[in-house]
Amino acid sequence: MTTAIRSQWVTDAVRPDHPDATVLLREYMTEMVVRYYGRPARPGEVDAALAEMPSDDLAYPTGVLLTAHRGADLAGCAGLRWRPGFAELTRVYVRPAQRGTGGGAALLAAVEAQALAAGADRIRLDTRSDLVEARALYARHGYREIPAYSHGPYAEHWFEKELTAGPGRAK
Repeated sequence: MTTAIRSQWVTDAVRPDHPDATVLLREYMTEMVVRYYGRPARPGEVDAALAEMPSDDLAYPTGVLLTAHRGADLAGCAGLRWRPGFAELTRVYVRPAQRGTGGGAALLAAVEAQALAAGADRIRLDTRSDLVEARALYARHGYREIPAYSHGPYAEHWFEKELTAGPGRAK
């Protein structure tokens, strides 16, 4: 399913093993490792992180992974996992060269549409304290901090957004 979102942004649902997805997921995890440790990734660290937190469930029937292009350029990704009672947002990533061009907003709009189409009425996510830009993006788009709903080793902040199918979509 291809969806045009915002000006010049297009998203596609792909399997996590799609070549574009594997490139973006590796870049995403590399950035997570570098930011977490505050230094360049060491040999094997990104592979270990990808194995520790696999993305293979971001495909039917357990989830969805969207890749995004801005014009002809591969630009970002975002995933949803289907959980009882909600969809869980994960792997939100915009390539550095594309940041500040509306990609985060485009990806959030696309995953929210996917969640609604799948029957979810809310999206939840967890994130780390050092990912201040991500936390600001979520807050700008109607996600509010909630009590912990998960206990992952990197979960330090939890957010939720209630969805509706009407104008403006957020409750």
